[in-house]
Amino acid sequence: MRNVHPEINLLLKILDEGYNKKAWHGPTAEAAAWRPGPGRHNIWEIVAHAAYWKYAVRRRLRGDKRGSFPLKGSNWFILPVSQTEKAWRQDLYLLERQHRMLLEAVALIPHRELHRSALGSKTSNAILIYGIAAHDIYHAGQIQLLKRLQANQES
Repeated sequence: MRNVHPEINLLLKILDEGYNKKAWHGPTAEAAAWRPGPGRHNIWEIVAHAAYWKYAVRRRLRGDKRGSFPLKGSNWFILPVSQTEKAWRQDLYLLERQHRMLLEAVALIPHRELHRSALGSKTSNAILIYGIAAHDIYHAGQIQLLKRLQANQES
């Protein structure tokens, strides 16, 4: 990545801090599809949800049009019918790819644009970036909790 302004570099580090933890790179397909109760989200759904919001923030930062996210729908997604290890790994790859694309978009923001309103948002680009990092941290905590709940139920 090119040399970026220190404030943008800090935001890039915050994004990675919230993402580069073992919560996101987690369990087997079976464990990722486990639900703590009817109507409750599972790890797999949280991963797809997080990938979508990385895409949405990147789209706003760059001014891209809607509709290019690889999964059909928005926000919360239905699990694939075939919940195989291959399908799980594909969704983990989707999350990783969206994260890398978001980092690239943030690195390319001119510093003068950092505190201007993001496209389609009443908040600044900087706050939008900080918010997606906090979103990752929130959901990483949920994933860790789901792993523990599942382990306790199985023991």
